This record gives sequence, structure tokens and C-alpha cells, in this order.
Amino acid sequence: MSQTDIHVANAASMSQDDARYLISLIRTVPDFPREGILFRDFMPVFADSRGLRILLDALIAALPVHTDEFDAVAGLEARGFLFGPALAAQLGKGFIAIRKAGKLPPPVHACSYALEYGKATLEIEDTSVRNNERILIVDDLIATGGSAAAAKDLIESVGGKVAGYEFVMELEGLDGRAALGDYPYSSLLKMPA
Repeated sequence: MSQTDIHVANAASMSQDDARYLISLIRTVPDFPREGILFRDFMPVFADSRGLRILLDALIAALPVHTDEFDAVAGLEARGFLFGPALAAQLGKGFIAIRKAGKLPPPVHACSYALEYGKATLEIEDTSVRNNERILIVDDLIATGGSAAAAKDLIESVGGKVAGYEFVMELEGLDGRAALGDYPYSSLLKMPA
């Protein structure tokens, strides 16, 4: 699988030159974390100042809803948890951490979901979202949509409302968007699963 298999999903979000540069930083790691899985590693983007700037600017340009339509950004651990605070700060919004089980102090709400290769649990702090607060959920990748749907359930369980979803990458052929319902949605890049 080569980098040419990755294409821009939202052409208005970045120039062709910036898109090529961003794509050049993404690694494809076969058979990780399990045999048969192609892991899309965009950690090199964080280590590259130009790549990180392109990523943040493109995410802002591709927001699925206007900034007046959400109050905070929620990032999923691990990689949405890394770029989410930078995105929230640039937008003048607060950040809410949605973490893997056992990482947040109690009381927490938890939600388990299926992965392509197993099962996982996400948690949110009981007091992290105000009642009726509108939240934009961000993550690096949407595959089957399980973690994004679990994040929605968590936000609603503590009184919040989901304003939309934003992803860096979307894996084609796994129908992850179906798990999101009719919420506004955007992704920067698409690639085969």
C-alpha cells in the first residue's frame, strides 16, 4: 500500500502542495496491532512543524459546523487527544478528554465498543461537560465508527449535545459514517482500509 492510495476528501481544506506534504508524512504499518491490519500512523505529522501547521489549518478550514455551533472540542485518546487541545485553543474553545479506561479519576462514565480487531472502553469525567453544552468530537481516524459512536454516547450521558464530528482520515469500505447518524461530519483524507 503506497501513499498514492491516500487522497484528499476535502479539497477546500488545503492546497495540493500542502496535501501532498501532509500525506508524505503518514506511514502505513502492515500487521499492526494485529496481522491483517494496516495501521495508519500520523505521529510523524506532530514531529514536523510544517505538517502540524498544515493539519491544524486544514482541520479549521474543514470544520463540519460553524464555530458558533459548538462550545468545546472533545478529543479521543490517543491521537485525537493529542491534536484536539491545539485545535480547541486555536478556536477559542475548551477541550474535553475522552480517554481509555482507567486513565481518569472517578467519577467517570464509561462506554465499551467493538474495534476492527477487538473491544475497547472509553471514559469521560462526570463533570467535564456542562448541561446542553455543544461538543465537536475530533479523532485521527474513522474506521468502523465504534469509538466515535461511543464518544457520542458518553457526551450525552453527562448532559452534552454532539454538534458534529471531524476526522483527519477516513478508511473507505468500512462504512464508519453509518455509525454517526445524521450528525455533521468532515474528514481531510480518505484511504482504503
